[in-house]
Amino acid sequence: MNYDLIVDLHKNLRSWQVKRQLGVKPYSFRKLNIEKWLLVNAKINFLPNKHIVDRNLETVADLEVENDGKGLDYFIPEHDEVEPSDFISFTSTDKNYIAFAIGAAHATKRLPNEKIIAICNGIALPIVLLGGKEDKINSDLIHSKSSSYIVNLVGKLNLNQSASVVRQAYKVITHDTGLMHIAAAFQKKIISIWGSTVPEFGMTPYTK
Repeated sequence: MNYDLIVDLHKNLRSWQVKRQLGVKPYSFRKLNIEKWLLVNAKINFLPNKHIVDRNLETVADLEVENDGKGLDYFIPEHDEVEPSDFISFTSTDKNYIAFAIGAAHATKRLPNEKIIAICNGIALPIVLLGGKEDKINSDLIHSKSSSYIVNLVGKLNLNQSASVVRQAYKVITHDTGLMHIAAAFQKKIISIWGSTVPEFGMTPYTK
């Protein structure tokens, strides 16, 4: 394969090896690791007040790539679209429901199960739990202990199907996950729950 250039948004050892092997002009993301270390360890903030998406776009500014101002995009193949009424027994013509993405990459980035259960118990609308197979044990516990109407789809859907559930939800509750950013792409009302991080890292939901 022949490439004219490479855009490296990871800028780690593996991407360095790829750049070295390709031998073409690289455009590499500035990770600002020193600035992040200073903020976390010394509470000294030299980070720019910019979202990670805007910083990514700066990587290719020389290529005249511009932000269209329309937010993120996520496209769902037609065969992965789901119909909420297939798994939710709506009691009226109002088909609103809450999508709750219960997983996270690290334990310190997700709520304890008892907190999730308490949140669910305070919601009157149907709740659809979303997550990967690694979240199944937690979702089963939440489902069994909550008094709310919960549909547990954790581990049962692929990413596009989960995105379809998110797209059609009234609101989305989520930790710092891929589904949070997918919800932002659909301009959903998002309640995002954060653990061991800071907003200055620029990882919040990106909306137009």
